[in-house]
Amino acid sequence: MSGDEEKPPHSHGALELCDSALLLYTEALRSGRIARADLAPAPCLIDMTLVHPDPRDDAWMRPVPPSAALAHLLQPVTRDIHERIRRTAALADALAPLASVASEDPDHAITVLEGKPLIRAAIGAATAEASEEVLTMQPGSTRPFNQMPEALPRALSMIEQGASLRHIYQHSARYAPRLKEYLAQVPADRLQVRTVEQTVERLLIFDHAVAFIPANAERDLALEIRHPALIHFLIQMYEVLWTQATPLTRQLPTSTPGTPVTAVQRSIARLLVEGHVDDAVARKLGVSVRTCRSHIAKLMQALDASSRTQLGALIVQSGIAEPDGAARTDAEGPPPVSG
Repeated sequence: MSGDEEKPPHSHGALELCDSALLLYTEALRSGRIARADLAPAPCLIDMTLVHPDPRDDAWMRPVPPSAALAHLLQPVTRDIHERIRRTAALADALAPLASVASEDPDHAITVLEGKPLIRAAIGAATAEASEEVLTMQPGSTRPFNQMPEALPRALSMIEQGASLRHIYQHSARYAPRLKEYLAQVPADRLQVRTVEQTVERLLIFDHAVAFIPANAERDLALEIRHPALIHFLIQMYEVLWTQATPLTRQLPTSTPGTPVTAVQRSIARLLVEGHVDDAVARKLGVSVRTCRSHIAKLMQALDASSRTQLGALIVQSGIAEPDGAARTDAEGPPPVSG
């Protein structure tokens, strides 16, 4: 590079000091003045009025004290801050009266929660405020009880706040050891549990004010519902299922006398006769496919069936697939049982 090559122009922010300016300003403060020619590398000192001409000699510049310079430089910044505060207050005054109007919009009464951490946080907030009644419905037989370390403290907290709890599980949950552990630690007079053969989906309702339902199969998307009409509908649906459910303290209806078939196996038999495959039966009853097929094998043994086709006929003939246990009397042949 040649010595005659031009140096890059001096440039930086309007309220910034470069290293050259700081060195020259420090020198000026120490000596009380600085030659005007020495300021060529740092014109920002003049632009920011950190130095001013010496009234007795125009070739020299005198430094302005830092405190006085700071007060001068902050004046436009302070004006800008005050103006922004004024605009903020004006916006708040204009929009605040509209908040009550927006809260009545049904679109704002349903919030989409994306991500399990956000879902858990929203449910946790509702739990912390619950003080009257909490209704829950859980499909499946194992998943809810795997979350016991989290569910039990929440249940006890809501009870301490004055809330009563009602849970609906599927029949298969009766055989889950974690459910018995959970019930042993919750006051019996504040908790009611019933079971049904099938449930629709997971549902949580807190104090008749807010409800949560899944919004996708992966359960990492949920809806937080606060619309009064929707809450009322969900509660009505819950009460219908509650009426049809069997209290946990009551034994499930038995099958046809003399037939060693459990209530869960009876439910499986009914779904098989309706034509459902094993995967669908397991999903509807909240059990694994392996457990479902184990029950089917016990059904075949109990009814002395040598094939799945014969099992369908024997199920119908025995009457265990009927809701009341009564045998069918119609002349139709039995529908096929899917494998």
